[in-house]
This record gives sequence, C-alpha cells and structure tokens, in this order.
Amino acid sequence: MASSLQDDLYALVREPIDPAALVRHVRAAEDGAVVTFDGCVRNHSLGRRTLHLEYEAYESMALSKIREIGAHIHEKFPIHRVAIAHRLGRLEIGETSVFIAVSSPHRSAAFKACRFAIDTLKRTVPIWKKEYFEDGAVWADGELPPALTETRAAKPAS
Repeated sequence: MASSLQDDLYALVREPIDPAALVRHVRAAEDGAVVTFDGCVRNHSLGRRTLHLEYEAYESMALSKIREIGAHIHEKFPIHRVAIAHRLGRLEIGETSVFIAVSSPHRSAAFKACRFAIDTLKRTVPIWKKEYFEDGAVWADGELPPALTETRAAKPAS
C-alpha cells in the first residue's frame, strides 16, 4: 500500500477533540481496520483526587515531533492513514486529552502502529501536564511519589 503522508492529520488544539471526525478522516474503502486510542482525563493520580489538568507545549516543536511519529509509523507498519490530535489548555475530568486513529487494511498493523504512536508521543513530544488537586498542583512526572522520595532520602550513601 502506498504511503499517504499527505492525507494524515496532526493537530494541537485548544477546543474539545472530535474523535468521530478523526476516525472519518482516516477511514477509506481499502481499510479493514481503524484502531483508536482515546487518552482521557481521570479523576485521580497517585492516590489523590484530581480536579482538572492543564497542558502546555512547545507548540512548533511538538507538532514537528508528532509529524515525525506519523512518518515513522508509515515506515514501520503497512498502514493507510494516521490522525493525531492533542489538546492544550485546561481540561476537565472525562475530556479527551489525546486521540490517535490509525487505518490499515489489516488490524494487526493498525493496533501496533497506534500503540507505537502513543508510546512514542509520551516519550518524545514536548507537551507537559499539570495536575490540579484539592491541596495544590504538580507537573506530572516531575515529582516522585512520597514513599519513593522518603526512601531515597533515607538511604545511606555507599
């Protein structure tokens, strides 16, 4: 199947993501599968009740990195189209923060490509999440859980 990079869709948005529109964008007559990932805001983190999240990004670099992920997906997997949208700004519990849709003639490639996309996005794209709790806010992955912090601090130097 010929690569259709020009038909892919990559976006950073501040309004709610429309998953159905992204699925429609990637689906075509030659596809036998569309696999999606819907990353949504949950109501807890590290045993604390989450009130809401805020996402920030180095936008030009983030979009460039997301496009690179799409290009890698086309190189690694026999897929048709990709759509990746990530939300920025304030998100409430239950809202979609990131949505990925991958179409392919066969489900195996679509599943693998979708998994590759979200795993790579989380590792490489400069998008940061701030979690708001009743007792304050933290940047995700920027603060260790209390048990780990105390354990490391108490460990004697060797």
